[in-house]
Amino acid sequence: MMESRRLTATFRTDQGRTRETNQDFVAWREPDGPEAAGRDGWLYVLADGAGGMDAGEVASRYATERTVAHYLASAGEKDWALRLHRAMLSANRDLRNLSASQATQNRMATTMVAVVVAGDRAFIANVGDSRAYLWRKGELQQVTRDQSLIAKLLEEGAITEAEAATHPRRHVILYSLGSERDPRIDLYELALQPGDQILLCSDGLTRHVSDDELAIILGEQDPEEATAALVRLANERGGHDNISVGVLRVETVAGGERVRQGHRAKRAEAVPTPARTFLLGYTLFLSLLQTVLISALWFWLLY
Repeated sequence: MMESRRLTATFRTDQGRTRETNQDFVAWREPDGPEAAGRDGWLYVLADGAGGMDAGEVASRYATERTVAHYLASAGEKDWALRLHRAMLSANRDLRNLSASQATQNRMATTMVAVVVAGDRAFIANVGDSRAYLWRKGELQQVTRDQSLIAKLLEEGAITEAEAATHPRRHVILYSLGSERDPRIDLYELALQPGDQILLCSDGLTRHVSDDELAIILGEQDPEEATAALVRLANERGGHDNISVGVLRVETVAGGERVRQGHRAKRAEAVPTPARTFLLGYTLFLSLLQTVLISALWFWLLY
């Protein structure tokens, strides 16, 4: 139950060093009590206005705001993943209608990655090449799969990782909100553990910072420090795109102690489990029995 579990979350978005505007947008909706938590969970959204499209900053903001609005309006839906999926599809329809209503006929499209945390599970929806990662006990795993041309070519074995880094069409995405009537939205579900962290980010981060570096920074710093460090590192390496990053850390409060990431999480794991407790008790019993038998033997020999 989430009554004994809470999230620490921090989000940052930055224009970067070369872009004239910031086409990324982030938003979240956190519950103000147990009733709201049971009804809506914790909702976080990150969007990246599609490169090459007009008014990308309008698309990312509008699609995000409409996704949040549609999600909150469907509070009766018990299937969290379906609820998030439908909210994003409705936002896609709204964005397409907005684009069609513009006198200039501007094209509007955006990637989006969103997560709802409910109970001890996370439900992630993704369209485009923004990403979600899971950090657990020092290991980082990419949860979402990029919906990009490069990812498809890599999957098919048509190009190598080295070729992908410099491919002329490495920024081409296959699906996005606003670009088509029914975009493909991938869904993922995670079972969460205390100390887990979920990282959401746009490709402005991952084009400059490797997965190994992400894992190290998440393991050594709290969410606020980690997001600041990641944005700073991406900018130091050129900041060739807008940079958005969010870190969600799962914490459990029990007996006044908080389970955290990194070294503290390792110390928390040393708390005896039921099996360890049984073995400890059994060992003490055998030691006591041995002492009693030795004492009895000495008493028999002496008397």
